[in-house]
Amino acid sequence: MPSSPITDSVAQPERATRLLDLLATVPDPRDPRGVRYRLSGMLAVAVSAVLAGARSFAAIGEWAADLSSQQLCGLGLGAAPEESTLRKLFARLGADALDRVLGAWLWTRTEVVEGRRVIAVDGKTVRGARTRPDGTAPHLVAAFDHDAGVVLGQLAVAAKSNEIPCVRDLLACFDLTDTIVTLDAMHTKTDTATAITGAGGHYVLTVKGNTPTLRRKLKALPWKDIPAHSVTQTGHGRRVTRTIKVAAVPDWIEFAGAAQVAQLRRTVTTKRHKTVEVVYLITSADPPSAPPATLAAWVQGHWAIEDKLHWVRDVTFGEDDSQVRTGQAPRVMATLRNTVISLLRLAGWDNIAKALRHHARDPDRALTCLLTC
Repeated sequence: MPSSPITDSVAQPERATRLLDLLATVPDPRDPRGVRYRLSGMLAVAVSAVLAGARSFAAIGEWAADLSSQQLCGLGLGAAPEESTLRKLFARLGADALDRVLGAWLWTRTEVVEGRRVIAVDGKTVRGARTRPDGTAPHLVAAFDHDAGVVLGQLAVAAKSNEIPCVRDLLACFDLTDTIVTLDAMHTKTDTATAITGAGGHYVLTVKGNTPTLRRKLKALPWKDIPAHSVTQTGHGRRVTRTIKVAAVPDWIEFAGAAQVAQLRRTVTTKRHKTVEVVYLITSADPPSAPPATLAAWVQGHWAIEDKLHWVRDVTFGEDDSQVRTGQAPRVMATLRNTVISLLRLAGWDNIAKALRHHARDPDRALTCLLTC
């Protein structure tokens, strides 16, 4: 049975639950008196519009205004909400609750592969939402399913805090039994390792220069005596060779449940340049479940969160150029982008820009994608 995210405030949706029905469970921050538009309908319009390429509240409002009365009725609306209505609502909406609902639903739409789920966790700053005079911008940490390419959860880093405790809070939302969590070097902390193993999961932590003592000790291990596993890929005018060597964990490693350490060498060769990067790894996954080839694949797969999520939000959706800055609105818009990327990945799209153009040509395509999920 696949594990599921567990939260205090969100009941787990059945796999048959439609997204439109689940949106009705998001708490409405408005006074019930005088509410003209259902919250679920406004969220559904926003998701559909972003599926069609909308990047702003103005674009969402304009897209909604072009829908027929029948199309609006299918979303539970009697009329199209205007830009100002959307902007005011999303500035007040409980972003945590919205992310929990959508993350729990997306978890039910993904599958365990070979008996385990592999999740990458990383943060991204919504730079376009930077405010004055302090110049701060929301920093959001997301959990990303390696295999399915969908976002399973998201949290905002609290003011006067940093990404490290936020990652632990995000992981606490999930049942991590038999789940592999991949993290970058920032999160190579004993407390994080303990939190993951304590929840029944396994970690793959990267060791770089920000932990110099640990890196120096790992570098000093007799790697020349350890067999190597290499894979070479060519394309786009370059050749990339990844070589991994794996050893049993030394006694002096203090990370909870640590089972293996590894040296990973990445050599990139082009016509003019050759670069070599060496990193070290610590994992709680044992040799039978994480042989060298599998461990290397997990590390390579971790960067899909950059290529398939953060890069897409920046380049395809223009997130860093967005001028949405009020209240919770920047985070809500980021959640809408996450949701659309996830829906399109589940529908089999690899090229998100092409998928947006496809859905933009006919509003029924976007509505069908939403209503049949």
